[in-house]
Amino acid sequence: MHILIHGTPEQVAVLTNKIDTSIHQVSVFKKDELLIPEADLYMDALFEDEGPVFKEIENKPVLVNAVITTSVQLAANTIRFNGWGGFIGQEKMEIAGNENNIQLAAKQLADAGIETVISADTCGMIGPRVVAMIINEAYFALAENISSREEIDIAMKSGTNYPYGPFEWCEIIGIEKIKNLLHHLRLENTRYEIAPALIKN
Repeated sequence: MHILIHGTPEQVAVLTNKIDTSIHQVSVFKKDELLIPEADLYMDALFEDEGPVFKEIENKPVLVNAVITTSVQLAANTIRFNGWGGFIGQEKMEIAGNENNIQLAAKQLADAGIETVISADTCGMIGPRVVAMIINEAYFALAENISSREEIDIAMKSGTNYPYGPFEWCEIIGIEKIKNLLHHLRLENTRYEIAPALIKN
């Protein structure tokens, strides 16, 4: 299988590390290239940051790092994956998409050596939605002077065995992405009201 990846050097390295390169070929695609090489699977880790680069591909699976964008807004052959910082390197890749294509994509990824967890095709998927709420609650706690950023991070890592504390995770993901996700979720449900302290940052 030939897999073509578009992403930062760090994203490409993480994704390539998940693939059994003794069997499969991995190539890197740069946005300024005029022609898209033929591949069996396309992965765009910068989709929500820079826009689509593989929109011309219609007959092969295209995986895009689209945590907020749902499949309703995407082409039929597109599968979403959670490629946010702190998640992209996890053992299993969270994917979501059209019911007709998601099982096929999961099988192709498994063949390539990437284990997956299939999420409902909703804004935020599973991991980002939960972590965004934890980060939001941490900002509420900070504003109420419950503790400091450092102590909240330590308490969450010690008490829940999370890899990062909420403020650490916010920095890794990017605060604007967290605010954007919470904004979209808030349109669905008022429980996603953004903490004033998070809005100010």
